This record gives sequence, structure tokens and C-alpha cells, in this order.
Amino acid sequence: MLARLAPPRVVNIADLRRLARGRLPRVVFDYIDGGAEDEVTMRENERVYDDVVLRPRGAVRPVDVDLTTTVLGTPLALPFALAPVGSTRLFWPHGEELAAKAAHAASTAYSLSTLSGTSVDDVRAASSGPLWYQLYLMGGHDVALKSIARARAAGASALMVTTDTAVAGMRERDLRNGIKALLGPMSIGKIRHGVQFLMKPAWFLGFLMDGGLMKFPNVVLEDGPMGYVDVGPALENAAVTWDDFRWIREVWGPGPIVAKGVHTGEDALRAIDAGADAVVVSNHGGRQLDGVAGTLRMLPEVVAAVDGRAEVLLDGGIRRGSDVVKALCLGAKAVLIGRAYAYGVGAGGEAGVTRAIEILRAEIVRTMKLLGCASTSELGPEFVDVPDSWLKGDVARLRS
Repeated sequence: MLARLAPPRVVNIADLRRLARGRLPRVVFDYIDGGAEDEVTMRENERVYDDVVLRPRGAVRPVDVDLTTTVLGTPLALPFALAPVGSTRLFWPHGEELAAKAAHAASTAYSLSTLSGTSVDDVRAASSGPLWYQLYLMGGHDVALKSIARARAAGASALMVTTDTAVAGMRERDLRNGIKALLGPMSIGKIRHGVQFLMKPAWFLGFLMDGGLMKFPNVVLEDGPMGYVDVGPALENAAVTWDDFRWIREVWGPGPIVAKGVHTGEDALRAIDAGADAVVVSNHGGRQLDGVAGTLRMLPEVVAAVDGRAEVLLDGGIRRGSDVVKALCLGAKAVLIGRAYAYGVGAGGEAGVTRAIEILRAEIVRTMKLLGCASTSELGPEFVDVPDSWLKGDVARLRS
């Protein structure tokens, strides 16, 4: 497996994506790879990094680069952590556990989704590394309260509350591929779409041996864990308001709480007023509202609005180490990578996640050496040029 993921076959995240596409059934790959509606925002999340131009310092002798940072009170060896990605068990048996182990080995944090195929207790048993827990209010307050308590008991050091899922986005690839039929109870639709599984026998065998049909063990209802087909309706009854956020803040108690899904300066201020210690500039990877700006485009606005009162993180579209560097220059404390490591899970399980982390780490170090910068803590707006349209109003002081 390690040889399969080594150069020259795998030299960047795009290569991991290609391998994942070849190994996974179409319905599973498209779940990782797809976005909402016309996927405009999903594409823009990646493209917008091209608008930011690096400004290197010449005649600087290369030195060891310091990538360490502290995020949400957690010391990290890297300026990125693994974002919450739902249903990772679909991509590889025990996918969540393996991703957490790879993150721990790299001395960075792993974020577990409420809608994972593995319980927070099993993830903690698999890895003693830094663990953050992402929360949906699935099943109502009573169910969420128990979920929060389990996360706290398992040693999750931060709670990440997703705020951008008033309803589930229309992910048209999933609809066409019949994902609900495939992952729900036996039906004619399951038989019709099931040929996708049979065309990938190695994946299918692993999926069956890992328990088959998806359940969400972190959402425990009266009759047991929530099933995949129940997620859409449940999300519509689980929309988080800022009043809910205040309640969650009180329930979570000591320790950082994060508002994930912030996309404007105004919402960043609302999050802080509701008790957030950090915000994640995120549009859910372009999987919710299509037609909004790429997250990097919104980062300066949020950083200026927050004005140091909370940590600012970012996710969306990160495929290169230089993308991470650009986000740090524009004020992000760190970034969360999602698809980049999900492709790694799909391509090679734990080894694939490890390779994704190695690729990004090497690219960050190389970019910083070529910039003439020895530490991520020294990165700032002087190392980048951004379009004038980004520098409106009080955002302009980022360049002062």
C-alpha cells in the first residue's frame, strides 16, 4: 500500500483523488467529490486561491521552518487539522478511526463529525491524539445533550457547532447516483443502483465486513442509532440559531467552542456575542448554498470583524500547501482540510491520510522557504497581493 501511494504515482492531492476515484463506487466517490446544485461555490473554493499572489523575499538562506502553532488550546505540529467529514467509514473500513490515528501520528488534531459511521468512543479508543467534536442538533436537544456528554467523556477538547445547515443542500450527484436507496432499507432502487457496488468488489467486501449499511452511532434515538435515510428530515429540525448556540455554550462548559459555517463579518460578530471562542470561515465545502463566494475571499472580512477577539480558522478548497500559506497570510490561525484527506482515505485508508498530510506538510515547508519565511507565526499580508476589491472598508487595514 505504501509503495502504491509513493512518488512518482502520488505526488500531490490530485493524485490521491484519482486513486480514490478508481477504487470507490461512483456513488461513494461523488459523495466525497461533489457539491450543491451547479457546484459553482465548490469550484470557486479552489479557484479563489489563484487570485492571491505570493510576494517572496529574495537572498534569504533556507532554514528549518517552524510549522508549530496552538489552536483552540491544542498545541499542533502543523498549521492544519483534519476537518469533520461525515460517513468516512464509507470510504474505507474504520475510516474515522484510521484518520484519527494518522492525525495523531502527525501531531495534529482530528475533528469527528456527528454524522460519522464510528462512535466518538471508538475513535478515542483508536487514537489518544487531539480530538475535536463537531455537533449537529440531530434528534433534538435531549439527544444532542447526550452526544455532547459522550464527546466530553471521550476527551474531546473542543466543540465545533455547524451553523450553515438550515436544510440539507441539494447535492445532485448524490440524487442521481441513488445514494439514499443504496444506503437505506432493501428496495427496488437498491437493486437498480447496486451494480455500482458490484463493480468494485474489493471495496464492497471491505464495506460488508465493516458492518454494511450506514448508521450514525453518535446520534442515539429512542430506537437506536439514526440511519442514513433519516438525515435529511432530521437536519431540517436541527437548524442551529444563535440562541441554540448560547445553550450549547452553557452545556459544553469549560473549553473552546467554535462556530463553523461563518461566512460574513456580521455572523462572526454574532458568533462571538453568543460565546464562540473561534469561528471557521466555511461554506460547507460548497455542499450547502451554491453561489456564495469562496471562503478565502471572505477570510479578510471575517478577520477584520473579529479583530483578535476570537481565533479564525478556514476550510474549503485547500489542495496545496501554498493554499494553507495564503490563508495564514490573510489572518487564519490555521486551516481545516476535508476533501484533501478524504481522498486519501478513499485511496488507501490510514496510509492515504498519512500521505495527504505528508504532501501538504512538504508543500508548506517548500513554499515558506521560497518565500523567505522561517515560521508560520511570521506570515502576514506583506507576503501576498490580493485584488483591490477584497480591500474594502475596514478590511484595508490588513495591509497596513
